[in-house]
Amino acid sequence: MILWSCLSIPMGASISLVHCVKNLIVKKGNIIFRKGLYGQWKTFLLTENTSSIDMNAESLDEKYWSQRYTSESTGWDLGAVSPPLQAYIDQLPNKNISILIPGCGNAYEAAYLLQKGFTNITLVDISPILTDQLKRKFVNEIGKSIHIICDDFFNLKGQFDLILEQTFFCSFKPENREKYRDKIYRLLKPNGKLVGVLFDREFPSSPPFGGNEAEYRKLFSSKFEIKTMSQCYNSVTPRQGSELFVILAPSVPQGGS
Repeated sequence: MILWSCLSIPMGASISLVHCVKNLIVKKGNIIFRKGLYGQWKTFLLTENTSSIDMNAESLDEKYWSQRYTSESTGWDLGAVSPPLQAYIDQLPNKNISILIPGCGNAYEAAYLLQKGFTNITLVDISPILTDQLKRKFVNEIGKSIHIICDDFFNLKGQFDLILEQTFFCSFKPENREKYRDKIYRLLKPNGKLVGVLFDREFPSSPPFGGNEAEYRKLFSSKFEIKTMSQCYNSVTPRQGSELFVILAPSVPQGGS
């Protein structure tokens, strides 16, 4: 396994391109510079003898995502609650609704929900490295307002009033999107909603896997009423013009997960 420690970026460093996998990667000695999807640079120190980063996206399993978190190769991470979701959360009157955040990542949305007084939040992620971190982060709320599950999303049981989507859908290869849609459909209560943001752009390498409004309408319309699907007006600056805000409701309510 590759071990990394994070460094600051040295000013004026002379760097050369050595390997291109999913993001731009350059190397200076035993220091690796990785450029994220939105232009941010992260710097890592190789602490084992290796000349490349093993980011094989062919198998997007627990090992893959745990390695992404271990190496801090998390270009999708905003470091804060997503503004479109924050605005949506701010107008929710019922603090006791059941809320699911699948593929929750560092769970900034969950922290914000707690701050706003919500009492029934479920977080799911496939990476035990991440969920262990979250259990420490939310130690005072575990078993009270927050439930943290380490498992494959498709094994999840139960139903929820609200599912929040934030850079989870884009982790699935296009051929698996119908499976995602069907599972979301089963996890929602009859009057539940899927709310979140979807990328309205393509990427030169994946994940994330991009798409566009026409594709999403075709995918979701068979099982959901598309209440909202439009350009976000309040995306973070690097994502402006490349996010769609969506609100979807089951068109034919179906119980069971």
